[in-house]
Amino acid sequence: MRGLFERFAVVLVVFGVFAALVTTARAGAYEDALPKFTLDSFSDTADAIDAIAASGSPLAPPLLQALKDQRLLFSASAKQVLIKAADGKLTDAATGQPFTAAPPSDLDNVRLNNRLRNLTDAALGALTLMAPDPGKRYGAAQSVFKSRDATAAAALDKAIAVEKDAGVKKTMLEAKAALTLTDAGAAAADKVAAIAIIRDRGDQDSLALLQSVPADAPKEVLAAATDAKAKIERNLALWNTVQNFWYGLSLGSVLLLAAIGLAITFGVMGVINMAHGEMVMLGAYVTYVVQDVIRASYPGLFDYSLAIALPLAFLFSAIVGIIIERSVIRFLYGRPLETLLATWGISLVLQQAVRAAFGPTNKEVGNPSWMSGAFDLGGILITYNRLWIIVFTAIVFVALLAMLRFTRLGLEMRAVTQNRSMAAAVGIRTARIDALTFGLGSGIAGIAGVALSQIDNVSPNLGQGYIIDSFMVVVFGGVGNLWGTLVGALTLGIANKFLEPFAGAVLGKIAILVFIILFIQKRPRGMFALKGRAIEA
Repeated sequence: MRGLFERFAVVLVVFGVFAALVTTARAGAYEDALPKFTLDSFSDTADAIDAIAASGSPLAPPLLQALKDQRLLFSASAKQVLIKAADGKLTDAATGQPFTAAPPSDLDNVRLNNRLRNLTDAALGALTLMAPDPGKRYGAAQSVFKSRDATAAAALDKAIAVEKDAGVKKTMLEAKAALTLTDAGAAAADKVAAIAIIRDRGDQDSLALLQSVPADAPKEVLAAATDAKAKIERNLALWNTVQNFWYGLSLGSVLLLAAIGLAITFGVMGVINMAHGEMVMLGAYVTYVVQDVIRASYPGLFDYSLAIALPLAFLFSAIVGIIIERSVIRFLYGRPLETLLATWGISLVLQQAVRAAFGPTNKEVGNPSWMSGAFDLGGILITYNRLWIIVFTAIVFVALLAMLRFTRLGLEMRAVTQNRSMAAAVGIRTARIDALTFGLGSGIAGIAGVALSQIDNVSPNLGQGYIIDSFMVVVFGGVGNLWGTLVGALTLGIANKFLEPFAGAVLGKIAILVFIILFIQKRPRGMFALKGRAIEA
């Protein structure tokens, strides 16, 4: 029994010594690679990256990330490698401990070129292929697919063998196919199978990979690559059409949000309000002020900043609109040219007032977390801020329709729109309706400014970029008709995005303008003209 115990103790000692040797060897591989960064040579840096990735050290990922972010520093005289944090603090790359001594005088960044950047991406990808987080494993597989670094093949095979997440495993298989296709020693049958996987991926990166297949490849490989490229190009053309439609829908929602208030004031009152864009601008500046106060005093409420800004922007813009109507516009009814000139002058006054209060430069308005980022849907990219603006526009449109249909104010506004004289004869105070209508249109422009602050620069000139487009939407859709404004905004937005790839942004807008001029010659009241005794008279 005692002999058995002694033999067991010997085995434990031998195992401990072996483990220590392995650990020392692994740690030594990491430490031995660090001095190569201090030689300021691209080839030595490449060798260091390979050795760091192969060492398996827990210090390897932060070092490679620092190298990628240009935060890896070296001293040639002291033979030291340091990692610089975002706050400027230094860490000793050899130990991972804070560097408290005085920095060497010759401290400099480790230089990178495109080859080294690809090597770094591949090394980071290989190190994170086995990470616990599926998102990190997915990102690592994507990195290997794009870098196509053959040194990641072994790590990728191990990761594929144990991967349980179907989506991540699919991406890893795509990365493996990319390595197979670029491997000169791979069999033709394996390359044909890899091409099938890459073809099913079907994105722009897949097309670029297939286009890199050399002309002297085996016939079956070239044939498979040609067929795959043709299929991917057809799919990309289809998804490009869908993407343009999405962009057009997004632009149309922005135009609708900017024009819907103008449709109300122009339709009910017949006022050509050139200051409508400044109501949009005021709403955007209300958002800026709200976020500025929240950042300074209540940073935890930042994600709610837009919800706080919406009612404030509506009230502020509506009050300014009512003041403008009561002080200037009510004296100019029936004189459209003078109304145009007066509101244009008001727009200049408002712009200058904002410049005096906030300065002429752009102001920062941030996106809340729920409006930041993007996601892929099929073959198109959808940003959260545009998606939420479309949803918000739909809510505003439905709420406005409900207000016009089911409230007393809405009923009186529709009556004044259809026949002002008859509405006055039955006791409707048309002057009060005019003020409230102008305030409503201005308030909606204000909440449009809240939305536009998330996708455009907040500056005194913000409204000028939308006033002409808003008038085009209103005239094209039908003056005073909300459904016409909706159709007009979406039609012009989608048409503009489909014209831009062929004619460019400027010529596309000119073509749209010419089309509207020709259309108005045939249908002066727009697509959906309002009906009423006064209009038809």
